[in-house]
Amino acid sequence: MTDSARRRPAPDEYFEYYDTYIRLVPDGDIIDILKEQLASSVACFRTIPEEKTDFRYAPGKWSTKEVIGHMIDAEWVFTSRALWFARGDRQQLPGMDQDEFMAGANFGERELSSLIEEYRHLRGAGIALFGSFGEEILDRAGNASGHDFTVRSFAYIIAGHERHHLQVLKERYL
Repeated sequence: MTDSARRRPAPDEYFEYYDTYIRLVPDGDIIDILKEQLASSVACFRTIPEEKTDFRYAPGKWSTKEVIGHMIDAEWVFTSRALWFARGDRQQLPGMDQDEFMAGANFGERELSSLIEEYRHLRGAGIALFGSFGEEILDRAGNASGHDFTVRSFAYIIAGHERHHLQVLKERYL
């Protein structure tokens, strides 16, 4: 892993909305952090009792499985954006409306074990992808949702987004 991968993204490398997530990421090698999250998140997900998988802490809130599904959807989107920009494609990418994504999803119909496996495979692929990037690729940028991002920023956004939602799961669902 290059020094560039260890360097936190500067504020001009991502839309300020994502600062909340990036600040949640501890210092250290982002690939190691993503690997640690993979193990700890899978362990956490596997402790969720069956009777809590469809739990909603308030009317209109997502269920436990939907929160995990949202984490997976967001990771798909952020990893795809990183690949797009890493390959040098300069087309502007669309935004992601989490509510539209949820309306089109079937997380409530799936088994928790299915969601865990999808997450495990997706995160493993993301770790391999980000780990393959050198400094020049991590510094590449593109535009998504009308804002500029570097490839590096997406690794941090993924890690911080997950930390945020795991905290919500632990505080309000489990």
